[in-house]
Formats: sequence, structure tokens, C-alpha cells
Amino acid sequence: MYSRVYHQVRVVGRCGVPRNGAAILASNHISGLDPLLLQSACPRLIRWMMAREYYDVPGLRKQLDAIGAIPVERSGRDLAATRAALRALADGCVLGVFPEGRIATRNEVLPFQMGIGLLAVKSGVAVYTAHVRGSQYGKEMTEALSEPQSARLAFGPAVDFGDMSRSGKPSAVYEEATERIETAVKRLAVASG
Repeated sequence: MYSRVYHQVRVVGRCGVPRNGAAILASNHISGLDPLLLQSACPRLIRWMMAREYYDVPGLRKQLDAIGAIPVERSGRDLAATRAALRALADGCVLGVFPEGRIATRNEVLPFQMGIGLLAVKSGVAVYTAHVRGSQYGKEMTEALSEPQSARLAFGPAVDFGDMSRSGKPSAVYEEATERIETAVKRLAVASG
């Protein structure tokens, strides 16, 4: 009710994550409200990777621990968070990732960080894409949660990595996987526009 009525969420397509087994849900990021909106349209609990500064907000940690949120240091490579994400996938969870690494301040998909490609390739699980569009670009968590918006979620099929070569330099493989995921999210942005 909170997402669908108060924030007037319209859903285009169906969240394709499987009913069982591991999957990654990758989406653009426009506000601190995005995880709640996406969760409202997903049939399974999503374990979100999230910026540590949100995780460290007093009063939130207990709730975030309850849903299995994975805090990430945005200052550089966070190997502990990567290992935790890979463990969650190995345990059959749905992992939610905002590969831009920050909130966009206008209607654009920012460049994706290569960590999403690394997670996709190393885990070998399907990556499903989503695109969020709404009226709260650039708003942090408190502001985004309290002010109503009109939002649209679009979901796409799993990204195909079947023809991708896994040989060669790992960074090149991760970069190619990242590009495919970013392209899929951008296509959703155009199709749902």
C-alpha cells in the first residue's frame, strides 16, 4: 500500500526473478526510496547492497540486518561486501544492486561500476534488470520516504551472457558483463519512457 498508493507506483512488465534460487536484480538509482519500490513489485525478499552511511544511521541497522542488507564502503573496492554478496547468492538469495554506485540527480542512467559484472561472472547467476523513473531524483532516504511521488518501475528479462567469452583477462570479462547489464537497463529506460 505504501508503495503502490502513497507513491503511486505503476509497474511495467513483471519482475522476472525466479521463485527459487539465486538471482541478481540490477537497477538504476534515483532516490533513497528505490529499494522499497522495487521490493513492492518483487515476489521474493531482496537482499540489498547499500552504502554503509545508510547502514550506520541510528535506528536503521536492526531493520537492515533483519532483511540481510549488505553494507558497502563507497570509497573504493570493498572485498568484504563482495564476499558477502557472493555468499548470499551461493545461499540462493536475490541480491539487489544499484550498479551506478550513487543516486542520479536527473533522468539519466549513470555509468555502471564494474562490480556488477564481477558478481554476475563469479556467481554465474542470472541478472535481471529494472528501471526506476519518478519525481524524486537525487533525494536521500528520509526526504524520499516522507514525500509522495509518482513512480514507474519497468522490468526486463535476464541478461544473456551465453555468447560471452570467459577467457582472457578477468577485468575485460567483468567490463563486458557490466556493459551488457548497463545496456539492458538503458533499453528499459527507453522502452518504458
